[in-house]
Amino acid sequence: MIHYVFDLIGIPVLIVIFNILFLLERKFKLRKRVGSLWKRRIINSLVSLPAFVLLRFLFLPVIVWLAYKNEIFHFGLNYLYDLPVWLEGIIAFLILDYGNYLWHVINHRLPFLWRYHLVHHTDLDLDITTAFRFHFGEMIGSVFFRGAFTLLSGVSPFAVLVYEILFEAATQFHHSNWKLPLYFEKVLNTLIVTPRMHGIHHSVVKDETDSNFSVIFSFWDRVHRTFKINTPPDQLVIGVPSYDNEKELTIGFLLKLPFSSVRAWEKSIPEEEKSAGANI
Repeated sequence: MIHYVFDLIGIPVLIVIFNILFLLERKFKLRKRVGSLWKRRIINSLVSLPAFVLLRFLFLPVIVWLAYKNEIFHFGLNYLYDLPVWLEGIIAFLILDYGNYLWHVINHRLPFLWRYHLVHHTDLDLDITTAFRFHFGEMIGSVFFRGAFTLLSGVSPFAVLVYEILFEAATQFHHSNWKLPLYFEKVLNTLIVTPRMHGIHHSVVKDETDSNFSVIFSFWDRVHRTFKINTPPDQLVIGVPSYDNEKELTIGFLLKLPFSSVRAWEKSIPEEEKSAGANI
């Protein structure tokens, strides 16, 4: 099923979406770039390779296996009621998406998980290539948490694969640097996460980073009061303050980042600079 649904349908669809968004964000930029597109494209692609391998050969087999167990043992919320198949599918879809909202929140709240998610946030620009910049350790962690929501929902193997394809498509879309017409994006944002909304999540301002955790549906942030939308894109600075040196953000640095001491959010100021500032 993974081969026929994800490999033969999902991957080609995601490739088409990537190329369309890549062209649109180059023609209609939402934010100005601060670094080299091609350098970041290479770094983000190579950092993401181990995570892609784990997605295909660890994450997907595990969640599909768990979904099969749902069917065999009639386990999960979908087996607690007798509803039309399409409605059960929608409920399972919402449960999976809510699980991803919570997974994103704890990646920011728990220091151990933040070590891995930090790799994603150290990108100094935000575009469609950032959608793939995830450390392989975060992918391993997601197997346990998202796997638990697969069991909880009672989702079918086919439906969980469809959700994963839409999840990847949504991640590409809201990370893109595509400037949609403002009125259209406002309407769209009442239901799903948009580039302007998710851009705020990548701000160097901690309060803004700790907002807009939703992946597909934006209403999870409204329900939990983590929704922010009022920061204009041209006022956003992307990244993490203590990791703002583009030269050090190499492939090797990013892959070993979770296994080194994580810096405080705000960049420390050398004592000589503090003294100079006090004399002004």
